[in-house]
Amino acid sequence: MLTIDKFYNARIVLENILRKTDLVHTKKVNTTCEVYLKPECLQRTGSFKIRGAYYKISQLSDEEKAKGVVACSAGNHAQGVALGATSMGIKSLICLPEAAPMSKVEATRRLGAEICLVPGVYDDAYNRALAMRDEFGYTFIHPFNDENIIAGQGTIALEILEELPDVDVIVVPVGGGGLISGVAYAAKTLNPNIKVYGVQAENAASMVQSLEAKEPVLLTSVSTLADGIAVKKPGDLTFDICSNYVDGVVTVSEEEICAAILRLIEKKKMVAEGAGAVAVAAVMFDKIPVEGKKVVCLVSGGNIDVTTLGRVISSGLIASGRLCSIHIEVNDQPGTLAQTCAIVSKLGANIISVHHDRAMSKGNVRVCVVKLTAETRNEEHLLEIKSTLKKKGFNVVND
Repeated sequence: MLTIDKFYNARIVLENILRKTDLVHTKKVNTTCEVYLKPECLQRTGSFKIRGAYYKISQLSDEEKAKGVVACSAGNHAQGVALGATSMGIKSLICLPEAAPMSKVEATRRLGAEICLVPGVYDDAYNRALAMRDEFGYTFIHPFNDENIIAGQGTIALEILEELPDVDVIVVPVGGGGLISGVAYAAKTLNPNIKVYGVQAENAASMVQSLEAKEPVLLTSVSTLADGIAVKKPGDLTFDICSNYVDGVVTVSEEEICAAILRLIEKKKMVAEGAGAVAVAAVMFDKIPVEGKKVVCLVSGGNIDVTTLGRVISSGLIASGRLCSIHIEVNDQPGTLAQTCAIVSKLGANIISVHHDRAMSKGNVRVCVVKLTAETRNEEHLLEIKSTLKKKGFNVVND
């Protein structure tokens, strides 16, 4: 049975392995409430996963430790298990799909794990891990559906309440549900008045659909930038805890996730992966009732690939009105392009590319489309530019 004593025991066990992640106050997420960030992106291995993995492994019997552990993950859980096992002198084997990013594979290997690359997708790697558990007697370390994993993750709530006893709302990323189960159980046990909300990517909303159906639901597919929470089906244990302790689970779009990542980088100099930014996105875009409240957003991880980060920043700039593409229909004659660019530049936008396209004229040989890509201040600035162009007689065709 899950009890609050297990959480406090986990806190003691984890004391010497964790980095301290003090709350960071910010006024740049939502001006209607008081927002604090819990920066688990700064944790060892770059995510909260070390908490549950280390505590779970620490509770194994001597016989289980001697045989070793096996896990399946393409990301943060793998690194948490590898670090936890290595630090206790225990063998760890991590099964990964062959297509897993090489950076994550090598990061897990550097932490001391033996790697088994499995042809196919995550489900194939998961099945291989279970087969190796049965064949060699390893202990399987589940990423979320385990009481000790849940208790380890829930130590985050104990830290939040110690640092901010009057917290009103805690917002948590949700994949399989291990993190929010631990946080909600601990927070509600210590203070039933605290509201705990979960956040999922709208393209991977397995817990949302499960809570609506009142039973765990298996999604046919998941596809999201927030790969750390791209889970097709929550666990039966985590589903039960969420049903009883969580006040609601909402979703955010891919564009909103990108905007949250960008906000964290720009305003707090904090790098979050997609899964790590969803709680911030939910508060930024008013998905949760937080007005006048003290709110803690869990930034659960920061392991984002650098090439992905570049695309995310561009998407975030577009979502926040900072980068735009304006298509303008103009007369194809000398001076018109210069006039168009002058109007946009005079309004304070920074034009970074211009494309003059006659093929878009729909048969009118006297007309062409000018495609301007420009850096703007915000959505209001972009609307001002488009409005001014229209007043000058130009047809903005992508308005």
